Amino acid sequence: MISTKKIISLVLIVLFVMLYLCGSAQTYVSKNIRASIYSSTPLEDIKAASDKASAVLITSTREVAVQVPVKSLEFDRKLMQEHFNENYMESDKYPFAKFKGIIAEQLDFSKDGEYDVTVNGVLSVHGVDQKRSIPGKISIKNGTVQISTAFKVACANHKIKIPTVVFTKIAEQISVKAEGKLNLLKQ
Repeated sequence: MISTKKIISLVLIVLFVMLYLCGSAQTYVSKNIRASIYSSTPLEDIKAASDKASAVLITSTREVAVQVPVKSLEFDRKLMQEHFNENYMESDKYPFAKFKGIIAEQLDFSKDGEYDVTVNGVLSVHGVDQKRSIPGKISIKNGTVQISTAFKVACANHKIKIPTVVFTKIAEQISVKAEGKLNLLKQ
């Protein structure tokens, strides 16, 4: 069986080769974007985070791609993490949560500044693709790009089944956050 690290490495290599072939476009990348999820109900708060998400931003086309290895999300309680991966997310079958889209606004990536943006694209979770417009912020300073976003994902929209036994402990909509610094890819 191929390990998750090998799959991630292969995906990143393919992404980098594709990006290199894009020619003179400025491309920003990161392999350590912080992604977190949070569910709050009157009975229980559930949270998990990962620093292993990867992101790519191509300035000429305003394309953004973010990928989170689902198993990299760490919970406070190991049993909760096990149930999340095996019962809800089926992480062996669907190892990544992904988003690929295009920034709606025209930005000048050569100028420092902070910009509120909307990225229109496709969110893929649990093997289900859904068109989304996701709000975010892009900060440009001294040749680096900082990205951040916060949005909600409805479990039902991605066919994530919550058993009735624990339905009162898991929110119907999960809060998602992602943030991190991207650096210019040297070509």
